[in-house]
Amino acid sequence: MTTAPAPHRPKLAVWKFASCDGCQLTLLNCEDELIPLAGAIEIAYFPEATRAVVEGPYDVSLVEGSITTPEDEERIHRVRAASTRLITIGACATSGGIQALRNFGDVAEFRSIVYAHPEYLSTLEHSTAIADHVAVDFELRGCPIDRRQLLEVLAAELQGRRPQIPSHSVCVECKQRGNVCVTVAHGTPCLGPVTQAGCGALCPSFSRGCYGCFGPQDSANTASMAAQLKRQGMSEPEVLRIYRTFNAASEAFRRESERHEPEHHGAGGGPS
Repeated sequence: MTTAPAPHRPKLAVWKFASCDGCQLTLLNCEDELIPLAGAIEIAYFPEATRAVVEGPYDVSLVEGSITTPEDEERIHRVRAASTRLITIGACATSGGIQALRNFGDVAEFRSIVYAHPEYLSTLEHSTAIADHVAVDFELRGCPIDRRQLLEVLAAELQGRRPQIPSHSVCVECKQRGNVCVTVAHGTPCLGPVTQAGCGALCPSFSRGCYGCFGPQDSANTASMAAQLKRQGMSEPEVLRIYRTFNAASEAFRRESERHEPEHHGAGGGPS
Protein backbone atom coordinates (compact mmCIF):
# COMPACT_ATOMS: atom_id res chain seq x y z
CA MET A 1 0.00 0.00 0.00
CA THR A 2 1.50 3.29 -1.07
CA THR A 3 1.15 6.49 0.90
CA ALA A 4 -0.21 9.48 -0.94
CA PRO A 5 2.24 12.37 -1.08
CA ALA A 6 1.57 15.24 1.29
CA PRO A 7 -0.25 18.15 -0.38
CA HIS A 8 1.93 21.06 -1.35
CA ARG A 9 1.79 23.92 1.12
CA PRO A 10 2.67 27.29 -0.39
CA LYS A 11 5.75 28.90 1.12
CA LEU A 12 5.15 32.30 2.70
CA ALA A 13 7.98 34.75 3.40
CA VAL A 14 7.66 38.06 5.26
CA TRP A 15 10.35 40.68 4.63
CA LYS A 16 11.17 43.90 6.45
CA PHE A 17 12.71 47.04 4.98
CA ALA A 18 12.56 50.58 6.47
CA SER A 19 9.49 50.51 8.71
CA CYS A 20 8.20 50.35 12.28
CA ASP A 21 7.12 46.65 12.10
CA GLY A 22 3.47 47.62 12.68
CA CYS A 23 2.18 45.80 9.61
CA GLN A 24 4.02 42.59 10.55
CA LEU A 25 2.49 42.87 14.02
CA THR A 26 -0.94 43.07 12.37
CA LEU A 27 -0.28 39.60 10.95
CA LEU A 28 0.81 38.30 14.36
CA ASN A 29 -2.27 39.87 15.96
CA CYS A 30 -4.55 37.77 13.77
CA GLU A 31 -4.20 35.14 16.54
CA ASP A 32 -7.17 32.76 16.06
CA GLU A 33 -7.02 33.05 12.28
CA LEU A 34 -3.25 32.52 12.19
CA ILE A 35 -3.43 28.95 13.54
CA PRO A 36 -5.50 27.46 10.68
CA LEU A 37 -3.61 29.66 8.25
CA ALA A 38 -0.35 28.12 9.43
CA GLY A 39 -1.81 24.72 8.56
CA ALA A 40 -2.56 25.81 5.00
CA ILE A 41 0.77 27.47 4.28
CA GLU A 42 4.37 27.02 5.30
CA ILE A 43 5.75 30.10 7.03
CA ALA A 44 9.19 29.77 5.53
CA TYR A 45 10.75 33.10 6.48
CA PHE A 46 9.39 35.53 9.10
CA PRO A 47 12.09 36.79 11.53
CA GLU A 48 9.47 38.73 13.53
CA ALA A 49 7.79 35.44 14.45
CA THR A 50 10.29 32.59 14.16
CA ARG A 51 14.00 31.81 13.84
CA ALA A 52 13.29 29.02 11.36
CA VAL A 53 14.48 29.75 7.85
CA VAL A 54 13.37 27.65 4.90
CA GLU A 55 15.18 28.37 1.65
CA GLY A 56 13.27 29.78 -1.30
CA PRO A 57 11.90 30.13 -3.81
CA TYR A 58 8.75 31.39 -2.09
CA ASP A 59 5.21 31.21 -3.41
CA VAL A 60 4.16 34.45 -1.70
CA SER A 61 6.26 37.21 -0.19
CA LEU A 62 4.82 39.94 1.99
CA VAL A 63 7.06 43.00 2.02
CA GLU A 64 6.86 45.70 4.68
CA GLY A 65 8.88 48.91 4.54
CA SER A 66 10.34 51.36 2.05
CA ILE A 67 13.67 51.48 0.25
CA THR A 68 15.98 53.97 1.96
CA THR A 69 19.50 52.55 1.66
CA PRO A 70 21.69 51.26 -1.21
CA GLU A 71 21.78 47.85 0.49
CA ASP A 72 17.99 47.60 0.56
CA GLU A 73 17.85 48.75 -3.05
CA GLU A 74 19.90 45.66 -3.94
CA ARG A 75 18.13 43.32 -1.52
CA ILE A 76 14.62 43.96 -2.88
CA HIS A 77 15.73 42.61 -6.26
CA ARG A 78 16.87 39.38 -4.58
CA VAL A 79 13.52 39.12 -2.79
CA ARG A 80 11.68 39.65 -6.07
CA ALA A 81 13.74 37.01 -7.83
CA ALA A 82 12.97 34.48 -5.08
CA SER A 83 9.21 35.18 -5.03
CA THR A 84 6.48 33.93 -7.35
CA ARG A 85 4.06 36.53 -5.98
CA LEU A 86 5.14 39.71 -4.17
CA ILE A 87 2.65 41.71 -2.10
CA THR A 88 3.55 45.00 -0.44
CA ILE A 89 1.88 45.76 2.89
CA GLY A 90 1.48 49.17 4.50
CA ALA A 91 2.13 52.80 3.69
CA CYS A 92 5.91 52.45 3.85
CA ALA A 93 6.00 49.71 1.23
CA THR A 94 3.28 51.18 -1.00
CA SER A 95 4.21 54.90 -0.92
CA GLY A 96 7.47 55.40 0.99
CA GLY A 97 5.86 55.97 4.38
CA ILE A 98 6.36 58.73 6.89
CA GLN A 99 10.10 58.54 6.20
CA ALA A 100 9.39 59.86 2.70
CA LEU A 101 9.20 63.31 4.28
CA ARG A 102 12.94 63.28 3.60
CA ASN A 103 12.02 63.58 -0.09
CA PHE A 104 11.00 67.19 0.50
CA GLY A 105 14.14 68.22 2.38
CA ASP A 106 17.92 68.11 2.40
CA VAL A 107 19.02 64.64 3.51
CA ALA A 108 22.65 65.73 3.93
CA GLU A 109 21.53 68.41 6.35
CA PHE A 110 19.39 65.93 8.27
CA ARG A 111 22.35 63.57 8.60
CA SER A 112 24.63 66.33 9.89
CA ILE A 113 22.12 67.34 12.56
CA VAL A 114 21.09 63.90 13.78
CA TYR A 115 24.33 61.90 13.62
CA ALA A 116 27.68 62.65 15.23
CA HIS A 117 29.50 60.96 12.33
CA PRO A 118 27.23 61.16 9.28
CA GLU A 119 30.09 59.99 7.07
CA TYR A 120 29.44 56.45 8.35
CA LEU A 121 25.79 56.53 7.33
CA SER A 122 24.77 54.96 4.04
CA THR A 123 21.41 56.26 2.86
CA LEU A 124 19.51 57.36 -0.21
CA GLU A 125 18.19 60.84 -0.97
CA HIS A 126 14.64 59.51 -1.17
CA SER A 127 12.47 56.97 0.58
CA THR A 128 10.60 55.10 -2.14
CA ALA A 129 7.91 52.47 -2.53
CA ILE A 130 8.79 48.89 -3.38
CA ALA A 131 6.99 49.24 -6.73
CA ASP A 132 9.49 51.93 -7.73
CA HIS A 133 12.16 49.21 -7.85
CA VAL A 134 10.54 45.87 -8.73
CA ALA A 135 7.28 44.50 -10.09
CA VAL A 136 4.61 44.18 -7.39
CA ASP A 137 1.63 41.83 -7.74
CA PHE A 138 -0.64 43.54 -5.21
CA GLU A 139 -0.46 46.53 -2.85
CA LEU A 140 -2.24 46.48 0.51
CA ARG A 141 -2.40 49.94 1.98
CA GLY A 142 -2.72 51.34 5.49
CA CYS A 143 -0.70 52.60 8.43
CA PRO A 144 -0.96 49.98 9.71
CA ILE A 145 -2.80 47.60 7.39
CA ASP A 146 -6.21 46.29 8.41
CA ARG A 147 -6.22 42.69 9.68
CA ARG A 148 -9.42 41.82 7.81
CA GLN A 149 -7.93 43.03 4.55
CA LEU A 150 -4.71 41.13 5.21
CA LEU A 151 -6.61 37.89 5.79
CA GLU A 152 -8.61 38.50 2.61
CA VAL A 153 -5.39 38.93 0.64
CA LEU A 154 -3.89 35.72 2.04
CA ALA A 155 -7.13 33.80 1.45
CA ALA A 156 -7.24 35.08 -2.13
CA GLU A 157 -3.68 33.89 -2.71
CA LEU A 158 -4.53 30.41 -1.43
CA GLN A 159 -7.67 30.30 -3.60
CA GLY A 160 -6.01 31.69 -6.72
CA ARG A 161 -8.23 34.77 -7.06
CA ARG A 162 -7.87 38.53 -6.88
CA PRO A 163 -8.33 40.03 -3.40
CA GLN A 164 -11.61 41.89 -2.86
CA ILE A 165 -10.23 45.13 -1.45
CA PRO A 166 -12.40 48.28 -1.81
CA SER A 167 -11.18 51.30 -3.74
CA HIS A 168 -13.91 53.68 -2.60
CA SER A 169 -13.40 56.45 -0.05
CA VAL A 170 -13.64 56.47 3.73
CA CYS A 171 -16.90 58.44 3.35
CA VAL A 172 -18.59 55.22 2.18
CA GLU A 173 -17.46 53.47 5.35
CA CYS A 174 -18.86 56.35 7.41
CA LYS A 175 -22.23 55.90 5.69
CA GLN A 176 -22.12 52.14 6.29
CA ARG A 177 -21.52 52.73 10.00
CA GLY A 178 -24.20 55.38 10.25
CA ASN A 179 -21.72 58.05 11.29
CA VAL A 180 -22.70 61.70 11.32
CA CYS A 181 -20.29 63.55 9.00
CA VAL A 182 -17.76 65.32 11.22
CA THR A 183 -17.22 68.00 8.58
CA VAL A 184 -20.88 68.80 8.00
CA ALA A 185 -21.92 68.54 11.66
CA HIS A 186 -18.90 70.03 13.40
CA GLY A 187 -16.73 71.68 10.76
CA THR A 188 -13.90 69.25 11.50
CA PRO A 189 -11.26 68.99 8.74
CA CYS A 190 -11.35 65.46 7.33
CA LEU A 191 -9.52 63.74 4.46
CA GLY A 192 -12.18 61.03 4.22
CA PRO A 193 -13.45 62.10 0.77
CA VAL A 194 -10.00 61.60 -0.83
CA THR A 195 -8.74 58.64 1.24
CA GLN A 196 -9.14 54.97 0.34
CA ALA A 197 -11.33 52.91 2.62
CA GLY A 198 -9.87 50.18 4.80
CA CYS A 199 -9.88 51.32 8.42
CA GLY A 200 -13.66 51.10 8.91
CA ALA A 201 -13.83 54.90 9.33
CA LEU A 202 -12.03 54.57 12.65
CA CYS A 203 -11.25 58.23 13.36
CA PRO A 204 -14.58 59.70 12.18
CA SER A 205 -16.36 57.13 14.37
CA PHE A 206 -14.78 58.91 17.33
CA SER A 207 -15.63 62.40 16.02
CA ARG A 208 -12.17 62.99 14.58
CA GLY A 209 -11.27 63.79 11.00
CA CYS A 210 -9.60 61.22 8.77
CA TYR A 211 -5.80 61.57 8.54
CA GLY A 212 -5.36 59.72 5.24
CA CYS A 213 -3.70 56.58 6.64
CA PHE A 214 -4.72 54.44 3.65
CA GLY A 215 -3.52 56.90 1.01
CA PRO A 216 -5.42 58.52 -1.84
CA GLN A 217 -8.60 56.97 -3.19
CA ASP A 218 -8.32 56.06 -6.87
CA SER A 219 -10.23 59.14 -8.10
CA ALA A 220 -9.28 61.58 -5.34
CA ASN A 221 -10.12 65.23 -6.07
CA THR A 222 -7.40 66.62 -3.83
CA ALA A 223 -7.66 70.19 -5.16
CA SER A 224 -11.35 70.38 -4.27
CA MET A 225 -10.56 68.86 -0.87
CA ALA A 226 -7.87 71.48 -0.28
CA ALA A 227 -10.30 74.27 -1.15
CA GLN A 228 -12.77 72.85 1.39
CA LEU A 229 -10.06 72.68 4.05
CA LYS A 230 -9.22 76.33 3.44
CA ARG A 231 -12.89 77.29 3.73
CA GLN A 232 -12.81 75.62 7.14
CA GLY A 233 -10.02 77.96 8.19
CA MET A 234 -6.86 76.05 7.33
CA SER A 235 -3.87 78.09 6.19
CA GLU A 236 -1.66 77.14 3.24
CA PRO A 237 1.02 75.60 5.51
CA GLU A 238 -1.65 73.60 7.36
CA VAL A 239 -3.07 72.23 4.10
CA LEU A 240 0.44 71.30 3.02
CA ARG A 241 1.08 69.46 6.29
CA ILE A 242 -2.19 67.50 6.26
CA TYR A 243 -1.17 65.95 2.95
CA ARG A 244 2.33 65.14 4.21
CA THR A 245 1.83 62.41 6.75
CA PHE A 246 1.82 58.63 6.30
CA ASN A 247 1.45 58.72 2.51
CA ALA A 248 3.28 61.97 1.72
CA ALA A 249 5.00 60.55 -1.37
CA SER A 250 1.91 58.96 -2.92
CA GLU A 251 1.36 60.66 -6.25
CA ALA A 252 -1.95 62.43 -5.52
CA PHE A 253 -0.99 63.64 -2.04
CA ARG A 254 2.53 64.64 -3.11
CA ARG A 255 1.26 66.64 -6.05
CA GLU A 256 -1.34 68.45 -3.95
CA SER A 257 1.05 69.25 -1.11
CA GLU A 258 3.53 70.77 -3.56
CA ARG A 259 0.81 73.15 -4.78
CA HIS A 260 0.78 74.66 -1.29
CA GLU A 261 4.51 75.21 -0.94
CA PRO A 262 5.39 78.91 -0.43
CA GLU A 263 7.00 79.42 -3.85
CA HIS A 264 3.96 77.93 -5.64
CA HIS A 265 1.45 79.81 -3.55
CA GLY A 266 3.30 83.08 -4.00
CA ALA A 267 3.14 82.60 -7.76
CA GLY A 268 -0.58 81.95 -7.64
CA GLY A 269 -0.22 78.17 -7.85
CA GLY A 270 -2.21 77.41 -4.69
CA PRO A 271 -5.92 76.56 -4.86
CA SER A 272 -8.38 79.38 -4.37
